[in-house]
Amino acid sequence: MSIRIKQLNKYYGDYHALQNINLQVPTGSLTALLGPSGCGKTTLLRIIAGLERADSGELFFADDEVSNLHVRERRVGFMFQHYALFRHMTVFDNVAFGLQVLPKRIRPNKAEIAARVHELLQLVQLDWLAKVYPQQLSGGQRQRIALARALATRPKLLLLDEPFGALDAKVRKELRQWLLEIHHQLGITSVLVTHDQEEALEMADQIVVMNQGKVEQSGAASSLYDNPENVFVTEFLGEVNVFEDACIEHGQLCLGHYHEPITTGEKARQNVAVYIRPQEIQVLTHIQDNVIASACVEEIHAIGAQIRLWLRREDNNQRIQVWLSPAEFRTLSLQSAQTVWFRPQRLTMFRLPEMVDYVI
Repeated sequence: MSIRIKQLNKYYGDYHALQNINLQVPTGSLTALLGPSGCGKTTLLRIIAGLERADSGELFFADDEVSNLHVRERRVGFMFQHYALFRHMTVFDNVAFGLQVLPKRIRPNKAEIAARVHELLQLVQLDWLAKVYPQQLSGGQRQRIALARALATRPKLLLLDEPFGALDAKVRKELRQWLLEIHHQLGITSVLVTHDQEEALEMADQIVVMNQGKVEQSGAASSLYDNPENVFVTEFLGEVNVFEDACIEHGQLCLGHYHEPITTGEKARQNVAVYIRPQEIQVLTHIQDNVIASACVEEIHAIGAQIRLWLRREDNNQRIQVWLSPAEFRTLSLQSAQTVWFRPQRLTMFRLPEMVDYVI
């Protein structure tokens, strides 16, 4: 089932928490609401769930407007960050709870409830823990039970509010892949709130980047990462080096000793900011034409299958982060304090007012 939001606004007193939100979530997709704390992503999720009401705007599930429907009528599964499991109930009873409190006319009988609960516990691979209590479970196991409970009533939508935030890094990564498998297996439309860029990039079919109650940009992860529309999205979505000593002059982008022909339609000199991601910088051990500058290798860190360098630019003392594969690093034979030269393999440029002028 799809979600469509039109011109949605939410106020808390004089504070404009959500500002003219327009958004579409395709049927069967996993959409991530991504942004810093306080940007409005959880408020938007709660409005979709029916836990809060918007002050204006329209909310549609498929072709049905649900703006004024009570949360019980929306058939939404909600998974919280801190599990919200009932401590006095067994795992079985926690999962069964949503079914047991359905109105009598649509409530399954005891046998049907038991069958559904065991089906879900098998789905989350924890059927052997049906009789234990939440305090006897690990954090990852509790989160799996919370998902089973959210799915018990066969919701049209699954809403997840930072579901992995309370877990350690290893468990979080394992559960990401597991949740993706569940999502694809069930074909359910899901909306995930997160402030973790890696989580959004890894899991989501669509990312909605939010800031100060507004949608900055939405689209596929690769599209946002490679073609950001403004400075906020560029800086928030992944690591990036910022070069503020660039300009456009005589039809060329000039950055240090690097020059690239561009067409802007303007002849006057303009100062610009250039953004280059760490993996998009080429490091050279001998000076060549059209490099930005020389730099000193300050730090070398091997992090798994990636070598991360910190360079200190020699003409203005700027620190620059570069990511290399182990094969590239071995070919270059880099050492600390070595002098190297660098240039972009791809860059994004912004002028004022903020707009993407150039991506190569």
